[in-house]
Amino acid sequence: MKVPIRTVVIDDEPYSRDELKFLLERYSDIEVIGEADSGEKGLEVIITKEPDVIFVDIEMSQMSGLDLAAALKSMRKIPLIIFATAYPNYAARAFRVDALDYLLKPFNEEELDETMKRVKERLNKNKVVEKPEPTIAKLAVEDERSIVYLSPSDITYLFREDRETIICTVDRKFYSKLPMKDLEEKLRGYPFFRTHKSYLVNLDKVELLIPWFNGAYQLKVAGRRDEIPVSRNYVKSLRERLEL
Repeated sequence: MKVPIRTVVIDDEPYSRDELKFLLERYSDIEVIGEADSGEKGLEVIITKEPDVIFVDIEMSQMSGLDLAAALKSMRKIPLIIFATAYPNYAARAFRVDALDYLLKPFNEEELDETMKRVKERLNKNKVVEKPEPTIAKLAVEDERSIVYLSPSDITYLFREDRETIICTVDRKFYSKLPMKDLEEKLRGYPFFRTHKSYLVNLDKVELLIPWFNGAYQLKVAGRRDEIPVSRNYVKSLRERLEL
């Protein structure tokens, strides 16, 4: 069974809300999960219910639809924005706040069909790739004359030094001749993240992220005092992963 596209309708005119909700009922994969008669109430509904898409009027008292769209930029999950208005002269400003589409009242069913196609295409494009299944249960590393089997959850981070990869747990270090990319592949499916070309970190162990210089950061992991570099090229992706 398909997961419905969760939708919120925001308009200070009740007849316009009712008309749009009626038209959206034609789509079996759309679920209207909320509505609001002002921008302020609409923002509350969006924060509470986290819809996939919103239909919002532009001219509303106090908080306009454009103000609402600007306020959404600080959210972790920003819904797709469809402006639904009687005024064509706001179109340029609407697209400056990353609106997906702009519908004019009275609503035209064919135009709404085109809008919904764009919504579905964008949501399909934005779908998160399913988390891969782990490829190993334990990581085998040599320790003097024996082989130690490490649980990936016990590894805090790995780093490359000279011709060895050093695997760190809370209280020990192990050494491997395998290159970092091979160990990264073995650990696929576990929460490891490349913070630097020479470092791979277990995200479950991260405790601190510290601004450094030139847009770079350092981080600390549980149980260790080491400061691990985070290249500025990886900062945005790292913060997104940590803040999910």
